[in-house]
Amino acid sequence: MNTKIIESSSDAYQYPLLIKQLLLSGRRYGPMNEIVSGDLRYNYLDLNERVARLANVLADAGIGAGDTVAVMDWDSHRYLEAYFAVPMIGAVLHHINVRLSPDQIAYTMQHAEDRLVLVHDDFIPIVEQLAEQLPTVKGYIQLTDADAPGQTTFDIIGEYETLLASADNHYVFPDFDENSTATTFYTTGTTGNPKGVFFSHRQLVLHTLNAATTFAAYEGAPLLRSEDVYMPMTPMFHVHAWGVPYVATLLGVKQVYPGRYEPNHLVRLYRDEGVTFSHGVPTVLQMVLDSDEAKTTDLSRWKLLTGGAAPTEALVRKMMERGISFYTGYGMSETCPLLTITHLSPEQAQLPLDEQVVLRMRTGTPIPMVELRLIDDAGNEVSRDDTSVGEVQVRTPWLTQGYFREPEKGDELWQGGWLHTGDVASINDEGVIQIRDRMKDVIKTGGEWISSLLLESLISKHPAVNNVAVVGVPDARWDERPLAQVVLSEGVEVNADELKAHLMQFVDDGQINKWAIPEQFHIVKSIPVTSVGKIDKKRIRAELANQL
Repeated sequence: MNTKIIESSSDAYQYPLLIKQLLLSGRRYGPMNEIVSGDLRYNYLDLNERVARLANVLADAGIGAGDTVAVMDWDSHRYLEAYFAVPMIGAVLHHINVRLSPDQIAYTMQHAEDRLVLVHDDFIPIVEQLAEQLPTVKGYIQLTDADAPGQTTFDIIGEYETLLASADNHYVFPDFDENSTATTFYTTGTTGNPKGVFFSHRQLVLHTLNAATTFAAYEGAPLLRSEDVYMPMTPMFHVHAWGVPYVATLLGVKQVYPGRYEPNHLVRLYRDEGVTFSHGVPTVLQMVLDSDEAKTTDLSRWKLLTGGAAPTEALVRKMMERGISFYTGYGMSETCPLLTITHLSPEQAQLPLDEQVVLRMRTGTPIPMVELRLIDDAGNEVSRDDTSVGEVQVRTPWLTQGYFREPEKGDELWQGGWLHTGDVASINDEGVIQIRDRMKDVIKTGGEWISSLLLESLISKHPAVNNVAVVGVPDARWDERPLAQVVLSEGVEVNADELKAHLMQFVDDGQINKWAIPEQFHIVKSIPVTSVGKIDKKRIRAELANQL
């Protein structure tokens, strides 16, 4: 194809898509809106100044373009400032998953070749344990929420606030290639060491702009706009807190950072700071709704976005009954992450609660600039009948291009120009998709497959069930059979026969086949979750393998 290139003036500015550009509008449109973190409050003018001060601190510590700076902190203003200052000087921000084991943390820091580490007092014991295993690290900056920093056995450059106070409040952030790496973090797979995911400035800016457009596109009730108040309930080390801090800063939104997650504390912040928008995985949202503070607090102002795992119908219904505006999003660490989100037409938004619940828990519609297809085992695109299933494959400008230093694993992720998610879904004639299961979690029994997510949602409808996880376990006759782990609501009891009887009503109305009902129901006190709060089915299967 012969395309025509428009000639530009030699003086024309070739505007690179860099993270520094996301700071511009916040101070224009919400200069006095607050950033709240613990006892600290400051506005967007202060944020811009503090980002410049941090850039000077990093430069004084010898950090330059291409160096990797790691952060070990709870959700805080410091993390937000690092989101900007580190990549804006051309360095790479490494979000360390502080919930990994010390050995895994050491591996990620070695693999990323971290040069400088910003470490909170709470994680000093981990760093002291690992310091001798980190030859590339040349310095540490201490982060503290106490009046006096904790003691360390390793040398530190200084305490964060003290260093910022003495730094210059001006910094000229340079232009450079928008395809330069801005951030990295590590995602745990089913086997082996964590894998390094990385994103460029261009990818993060495009994701931010499209997420902001999507959040504003809701008729009558935008998810996030300048007059909203934002508080994350997804860790900032997990896919940039789903990218929302960048969106919130772009819009000049008041931002509230909760530190460590504790359900009652989160509800108090929601109430006292006027929070209107948050996001979190279903297990975290469930804990928040079950908290004592939530029982006596009006939650009707809250707009909640969930993702990372499929919400159960019981959870969605409970939130909507409390007046919460609920939305489901879909993506994964490798997709930056947003791919789809609940989108209701004006007519659907007026439907009765019972009908809205089903619509709001669906995986949603692809956001702008997302190409999405579902491919079956024969390599064909599935029919839009909401029944046929295939693997979700995607293309957008903001997908990771591979895994750091592991090209063979990147080749597995990318095949034929499409990123393969490993998720099984269906799609209806309106283009709305529904994740049916992870490919690794689908239960194969007697040549047929059972959706663990569907079983979990149906079991959760029993009034005695607080939480549930369904996994496949080996079976000599059928290859695999479903097993359900169930956490009961406080003060109630139910047995396996009652839960089986409960599922029979969904056999009668055609939602499941009788052979899909589990023979085994284990009543447990808790269900294991991953480092980011999702149900850990890999761990459940491993524990059951040792028991069965």
